[in-house]
Amino acid sequence: MSHNKLLLIILDGVPYANWRRLFGNLEGWVEAGEARVWRMRSVLPSTSASCYASIHTGLLPQVHRIWDNADIRRLEFPDIFSEAVKAGLKTGAVTHSYWSEFFNRAPFDVVRDIEYDEPEGPITHGRFHTMHGYGHVNQMTPADYDLFGTLTRLAEVKGIDYGILHTCTLDSMGHRFYHDCEEMDDACFKMDATLAPFVDRWRRAGYEVIVTADHGQDARGHHGGTGSDQRDFALYYFGPAEGPAPDTVLNQLSLAPTVLGRLGVPVPETMKAAPFLR
Repeated sequence: MSHNKLLLIILDGVPYANWRRLFGNLEGWVEAGEARVWRMRSVLPSTSASCYASIHTGLLPQVHRIWDNADIRRLEFPDIFSEAVKAGLKTGAVTHSYWSEFFNRAPFDVVRDIEYDEPEGPITHGRFHTMHGYGHVNQMTPADYDLFGTLTRLAEVKGIDYGILHTCTLDSMGHRFYHDCEEMDDACFKMDATLAPFVDRWRRAGYEVIVTADHGQDARGHHGGTGSDQRDFALYYFGPAEGPAPDTVLNQLSLAPTVLGRLGVPVPETMKAAPFLR
């Protein structure tokens, strides 16, 4: 297997329609033939923590047993970080603290774990945020510009081979304002504009890039259930690999083995779904 570098960007809680309607830079790259886009469908429940665990382990919630956002613990299954580090690669995470708890250690200690550099991994370079105090009035989300800058620093200074960025801004906006509104139109527009120059910089630095979500949201800002607007979101891929037909609906469980395949890392037996990029 050849060794590639890849960055996975998770914009939490963006339904498929908002991606295709409001992210003009991403859609412009698709029109120009520099990116490809598919619809992906989340696991059930389409709850944030359940999806995070499935994204990185390739397992259903009924297997990894993360049912909601309340029971956060260290998972005992192989995941993208663990397998990449076993193969000698450097990993990085700029994410909500749940990712550190799932894939490094739990519970999260804000002083010990807010930032760490641990050569043995599984997360080699971690930079985390908690959204402590989150509520309807104050979303407690970091600036996405800062998060994108932090991931770029891990790429350029630490030399990570695989990195994940996760931001809850649009999920939080959707819960507060719902989706057919000026506030959400503006939030998606600004996210797309903020992200675009970083995607260009990452590509110029030799990274393949995947931009996607963990789940969608319905018209009332809800997710967790079975509706297509709660489960479905877009996945944009920047890179040379071949993918399926444009109308294919991708399985979220295929994301972890796909990422490992692109990194040139053996896929563990626990990840049963077929990769969608070759």
